[in-house]
Amino acid sequence: MAINIPLESMTVAEKLEALESIWTHLCQTPAQVPSPEWHAEVLAERRQRLEAGSATLTSWQEAKKGLQELGA
Repeated sequence: MAINIPLESMTVAEKLEALESIWTHLCQTPAQVPSPEWHAEVLAERRQRLEAGSATLTSWQEAKKGLQELGA
C-alpha cells in the first residue's frame, strides 16, 4: 500500500504531529508491533549505562519539547 504524504510541503511541526499520531495509534495495540532482534541488545546496553550512572533518562514530554524547539 502506497501512502502519499506531502512531506516536502509540511512544516517540522506538522511532521512531528503526524509522527505522534502514528505512534499513538501503534501504542493502542503494542502486541501487534514486533521488536527487531537488535532492540533487546540496545536496551540491555542502555540499562547497563543507567546502572553505571553514565546515562540519564529523559521523559517523552521533555524529548518532544526539545524536538519542537529545534523545529521552531
